[in-house]
Amino acid sequence: MANKEFFPLRPETQPMIYAYEDSNPEYRGLLKVGYTAIGVEQRVAQQYPTKRPDGKIPYRIVFAESAMYADGGNFSDHDIHRALARRGFPSEGGEWFRCTVKDLRAAYIAVRDRVENIENRTRDFSMRPEQKEAVSKTIGYFKSAAKEKGVRTAKFLWNAKMRFGKTFASYQLAKRMGLSKILILTFKPAVQSAWEEDLNTHVDFEGWQFISRTSDLTWEAADKSRPIVCFGSFQDFLGTNNSGGIKAKNEWVHTTNWDLVIFDEYHFGAWRENAKKLFEMGDEDDYEALDLEKYAKDEEGNAINESWLPITTPRYLYLSGTPFRAINSGEFIEDQIYNWTYSDEQRAKENWTEPPDNPYAALPRMVMMTYKIPDSIRQIVMQGEFDEFDLNVFFSAEGKNDQAKFKYEEYVQKWLDLIRGAYLGTTTDDLKLGAKKPEMPYSNSRLLSILTHTIWFLPNVASCFAMRNLIRQKNNTFFHDYTVNVCAGSGAGIGVEALAPVQKSMRPDPLQSKTITLTCGKLTTGVTVKPWTGIFMLRNLSSPETYFQAAFRVQSPWEVDVDAGKREIMKRECYIFDFALDRALRQIADYSCRLDVNEGNPEKKVAEFINFLPVIAYDGSTMKQINASDVLDIAMAGTSATLLARRWESALLVNVDNDTLARLMANEDAMRALMNIEGFRSLNTEINDIIIASEKVKKAKAKGEKLTPKEKKELSAEEKEYKSKRKIIQEKLIKFATRIPIFMYLTDFREYSLKDVITQLEPGLFKRVTGLDVKDFELLVSLGVFNGGLMNDAVYKFKRYEDSSLSYTGIDKHAGEAVGGYDTVLTREEYDRLFGSQQISVSEVTQAFDDLPDTDNDRFESDNDEDAVDLPPVQKAAAQRPSSSIKPEPVLSQTKPAIAMAPSSQIGDYSFVKPGLTVHHKTFGEGKVVKIVEDKRDGKIIVAFGKAEKMFLFPGALQDGFLRVD
Repeated sequence: MANKEFFPLRPETQPMIYAYEDSNPEYRGLLKVGYTAIGVEQRVAQQYPTKRPDGKIPYRIVFAESAMYADGGNFSDHDIHRALARRGFPSEGGEWFRCTVKDLRAAYIAVRDRVENIENRTRDFSMRPEQKEAVSKTIGYFKSAAKEKGVRTAKFLWNAKMRFGKTFASYQLAKRMGLSKILILTFKPAVQSAWEEDLNTHVDFEGWQFISRTSDLTWEAADKSRPIVCFGSFQDFLGTNNSGGIKAKNEWVHTTNWDLVIFDEYHFGAWRENAKKLFEMGDEDDYEALDLEKYAKDEEGNAINESWLPITTPRYLYLSGTPFRAINSGEFIEDQIYNWTYSDEQRAKENWTEPPDNPYAALPRMVMMTYKIPDSIRQIVMQGEFDEFDLNVFFSAEGKNDQAKFKYEEYVQKWLDLIRGAYLGTTTDDLKLGAKKPEMPYSNSRLLSILTHTIWFLPNVASCFAMRNLIRQKNNTFFHDYTVNVCAGSGAGIGVEALAPVQKSMRPDPLQSKTITLTCGKLTTGVTVKPWTGIFMLRNLSSPETYFQAAFRVQSPWEVDVDAGKREIMKRECYIFDFALDRALRQIADYSCRLDVNEGNPEKKVAEFINFLPVIAYDGSTMKQINASDVLDIAMAGTSATLLARRWESALLVNVDNDTLARLMANEDAMRALMNIEGFRSLNTEINDIIIASEKVKKAKAKGEKLTPKEKKELSAEEKEYKSKRKIIQEKLIKFATRIPIFMYLTDFREYSLKDVITQLEPGLFKRVTGLDVKDFELLVSLGVFNGGLMNDAVYKFKRYEDSSLSYTGIDKHAGEAVGGYDTVLTREEYDRLFGSQQISVSEVTQAFDDLPDTDNDRFESDNDEDAVDLPPVQKAAAQRPSSSIKPEPVLSQTKPAIAMAPSSQIGDYSFVKPGLTVHHKTFGEGKVVKIVEDKRDGKIIVAFGKAEKMFLFPGALQDGFLRVD
């Protein structure tokens, strides 16, 4: 593993402000004030290329200080020139000023510490291609939504990773649409600085006004003829008084009809059932992850959302740094989403060839360094179902502030020694490994020079103070060169207030200073700290969104100006350090698999992601870069059959929020299909009741008026009733989903995706098992009632366990075949490589199917007896898997034999296939080709069977025997 590849050295650039006086008497009292990044002596000498006859230097350098801001940015001599002019020292020609060194130093400090408002707008950059695309797509959607009658307030989501430039792009959206009243509501107050800076420094927003809780400008004093941006958190603008009404000082927020309302740092599940959780400031140190399953079951359909807020606007824009919760939830449909992922960004950076300079060049590549901690340290806290290293237990602490102490301080001390390469327990191993010994964060010389500013993410406030106290001890002199910031607890401040001490600790020059910031939640979302180059994940984080939201904090670009208008990139790589190897790889697998909703192959998704985010893993013996197959093997090794079976009972598989129910109501075919199933007979009335009742309750709560006890009781009863009805519909849909694994056992077609088997090969069997026609099922998926992405994931993992249980009998009748997911297919080679290392317990499969709901006919009774499912004996045989101590007789499918198909690899000439050609399908019979869409990767052929049209892969459907031409 080459050091240079992953640990590039930081450039030697050092921006400086300098001043010198000329020895010529004519220039007495004048100082030449300049800027350089190549060294002051060298730069001044360049200005005096000719030596004097007496050999003396004709100048004297009187001032030389760093031109760096504490936040990692830098200023130039022009900023100093303007500060001098404001102090009454105008230029007397170019860069010469009549002032003293003391005057210059005062101007320098004012600029460096930003104590003066530099009103000159200096930024003039334009939007990057992806920002233009996001703005264009959003404008298009808002305009089309405005034309539709009866459509609710239009809402659009930017699911864009951190560093996308959301603030700048949002302002450009407002400007291009001619909007002048913009309200920004945030779940994270710390993002205020970014919104304010972009508005006040870019030339495109000259004349725009910014109002916030901390600004001098008020709504009453603002010039209403010019654009106004109001920024605040929910508790700033939407908090209520003791009687539940709107606070008088915020009345203007509710009476104004806003042109655009922006929700910043929005994440799926942020709207909670309890309004107090929305309006009251939460503790940023309480980083409890959202339980998606619990939220989906208990709150999702009923949760407070933007429509409950007492504000009026024709359009909402949601900004999110987490790229898939909102997509998977069905909260937004495809037309309402713009996606920009880390892979998109790094691919654009890699492929940029056009002039001018690459706009993505400064966005650093992330590298994950993950370690398996030596047994001598980790055994003390082995926890959980899979006996994993528990970070929360390992770093648990007791006490407050200076008295805080780790419960396992002796072992945490060993960990501190380990990360700087000084733990004696690994010395012998390192000697054996030689050049291959693991690169620890503070032992590798290159890493040591890069990791001058890091953030450590710990379990709680006590852990943060305990770590500071431990680092302060005499035996940890190595870390005494670092300023340690405890950004946790009430004393650290809220939002922007928590950021100031961190930036101050990097003064006067972040290129020379060293800091470690300890946090358990603060500053992990919505802030930019350019000098941070590494994050230590020292706590359990089950949610990949939370994990990468925090990780991307260290990916902020860091550039400084050098001579001739050029910029030097100070940070080309940034690092995630994780000491729970299995957990880290699960996060990578989960995150990357959900990023690209269009790609069906999990291994391809992971491979693309880690192509741009290399993973270096130390498993206790060697340290190496690992590939996508390794990531998935390790990430899935701890999955149990019980958990896989429960995936089909998950509330995440179905969506029952008001928008989805409204789409159902508006589609007669979908409603008729569901009502054909026993238990859904009164569906139309139930859905209508839910929507009407929830809207009524919503309006009553949004008014914020004080209700009488009787009104409260009536409102509470209505609320309880519609929530109960929504719950019933949700449970019925989940019961339908639990029948899909039964269908998977009954069907003999594994070489195609489940969606293909359902829609092309065995639609009759699907109707018998589930009670739904194929076209009805497809319709419900398209309306967002079922979550196709999660179904795909469950199918892959389910089939792996089925394979293992059948292989144990000594028979594998699907050997060598391709394997299907819900709507995608893997080759057998890809599939085996994907799941090769999983060890399956056959007894677990038995338990898994014991946990599934009963599938008796009274669960779903069809109107017609012929549609009622009468499961063949194979169902029981498949469900009752034997224990591993008994070798059973092979279980064979009793369904009809497989159709003989031409191998998919057989390539033929299909140029004769044209619209109008008659083709035959086994189930649908004779049909005519309507249209052919040719594509090298994914062509399509549309065939009409009577009045119905079906779409197949082209030429795959002909190659594989779905369609034939006589």
